[in-house]
Amino acid sequence: MDKDFSLLLKDLCCSICKNDFDENSVEIIREEPQLLVIKLTCQTCGKDFGISFLGLNNYKINSAEDLILEKNKRPNISTDDVIDAHIFIKNLDENWQKYLPKIEEN
Repeated sequence: MDKDFSLLLKDLCCSICKNDFDENSVEIIREEPQLLVIKLTCQTCGKDFGISFLGLNNYKINSAEDLILEKNKRPNISTDDVIDAHIFIKNLDENWQKYLPKIEEN
């Protein structure tokens, strides 16, 4: 695999068998500029953890501390934020696309 996911997977383990994830746990489904679509699967018990979208930037990560500093720049999500999002999504109807930003065509 040409991508290094070791920092991303550091200290993460399967919730079923408790074995650590490794580089073989990540399958790149799709790769686009600034975006990876990956699938995470435990190599020990086979538990599928689904699909994730990873937004990429040009920020060079040299250590796990770099990830922590990047994370701390974002505001925390509260319990109320999660409940509000759940209610919003639950109440979407067939016109859900009206909430997406308009894309201007050139």
